[in-house]
Formats: sequence, C-alpha cells, structure tokens
Amino acid sequence: MKRMIVGISGASGAIYGIRLLEMLGRQADVETHLIVSRSAKRTIQIETNWRYRDVEALADKVHKNNDIAATISSGSFLTEGMIVAPCSMKTLSSIVHAYGAKMLTRAADVVLKEGRKLVLMPREVPLHVGHCKLLFEAAQMGIHIVPPMPAFYNHPQTIDDLINHSLGRVLDLFQIDPGTIKRWAGVDQQTVSLL
Repeated sequence: MKRMIVGISGASGAIYGIRLLEMLGRQADVETHLIVSRSAKRTIQIETNWRYRDVEALADKVHKNNDIAATISSGSFLTEGMIVAPCSMKTLSSIVHAYGAKMLTRAADVVLKEGRKLVLMPREVPLHVGHCKLLFEAAQMGIHIVPPMPAFYNHPQTIDDLINHSLGRVLDLFQIDPGTIKRWAGVDQQTVSLL
C-alpha cells in the first residue's frame, strides 16, 4: 500500500487538490492522507461547488492542520511523499524556510528530511523576484516544482482536460498513472511535410 500525503493550501486552484484526491481514490493500492489549510477551506467554498465535508470524504485519512501530533508529523510513518496542490506562496515560503508551525508545512518538512518526494504546484501570477527566489531555493532542496501550466499538444477541449493532464504529470513522478494523459507520441510524417 502506497501512502500519499495531499496538502491543499489557500492559493487559487483548489480544484487541483480535489481532483488529485479523486484520482488517487481510484487507485486500489494508494492510501491518502489529507491536510487542508484554513485559507484553503475558504477557497474551496469560493471557487468550487464542493462542500468541505465532501472533500474530506475523498481522503482515507484527514489530519487537522493544527494537529502537530498526527502520524504524518513523524518520519517513522512511511509515505511515498507529498503533493501540495495548489501551493500558496506563504506555504512555499514556510516549506523553504523549514517553518513547520502547521501540520501541512510540518508534513512537507518531514518528507524532505526523510528524502521522500515533495511536489509543489505553485499558483501565483505574476511572480516577483521574492517568489522566484523561493522557487529556486525549493528546487535546490530537491523539491519538484510543477506549476499547473497547461499543455496544448494533447488538444484539450475542456478545463477538466487541462486539470487532468497537469495532475497526471504530477502523478507520473510517483509512477502512478491515472489514465488521464494523452501522451506525446511524436509527429507523423504527414504533419512534418506541412511544416
């Protein structure tokens, strides 16, 4: 059984965390551990038609953000790693500076110290120099930075297509294939001749 930690922070894009839980919930060998910040609860309410209790129901285990004694606060509790989707700049800053005052950032710190995969989906535009410095420092720490930037080679038709592709690429990092990616297969010769 793979244990995956999903953090949802207060940046715009709460649907990324919700859809991630849906995708992982369809994987028979994955147990999900969810942490949601207070700001994220508000963002879920503002941006989606989801009720928070229904989002919680998507996870196998839910941890309160102020419960520093949760299982995921210890490196001895084995996990595959953690995905923060979306990741606010405040959360990014806390993770980069090892400021684990809340369970979401403490869990990320544990994942890092144990050498497990930490994936952040930062959601902010435009980025100022301070944001860019934090992203650079995060990358230097071995954190995977995967902004939800859309791909168009797969000819998306809906917003769901964009969301699903971004999350499929994130899950590729954990060797989990939710079946949502139309993978690049190269360019056929007919298309090349038109160029």
